[in-house]
Amino acid sequence: MRIKLLAVGKTDSRELQKLIEVYLKRLRHYINFELIVLPDIKNTKNLSESDQKKKEAEIILKHVNNTDNVFLLDESGTEYTSTGFANLLQKQMNAGIKEWILVIGGPYGFSDVLKQKAKGQISLSKMTFSHQMVRLFTVEQIYRAFTILRNESYHNK
Repeated sequence: MRIKLLAVGKTDSRELQKLIEVYLKRLRHYINFELIVLPDIKNTKNLSESDQKKKEAEIILKHVNNTDNVFLLDESGTEYTSTGFANLLQKQMNAGIKEWILVIGGPYGFSDVLKQKAKGQISLSKMTFSHQMVRLFTVEQIYRAFTILRNESYHNK
């Protein structure tokens, strides 16, 4: 299986980007993982929230195949413990899918088209985080999930 993390907009903070790179490097030990940063939508001042979500969906869907399992990172999604998330990851691997795609949307969330395409939604917290922080949290949690599945010492119960 391969995991792709699709994220709308670049990370402005060098410090965050360095931390993300640390976990990306660690993840390569476990799985074929790719972080794809999608460009921000231009001229958003002239777009409604709905139109902006539709345009982001068009860009996101260019990176999704019909056979991919897509999960959206959304505050209204299911919350998992780290162990629960590791179990979800294991189920994805056991299902024999080729690609598991996690998506971090833009500032207004996801269009109905993407919500219908998704197999599930994951919430990292009831709190709201910047999209840049969500990238770091997500790659760290995927790394943590692999260490849990392999009974390695990174995760303390």
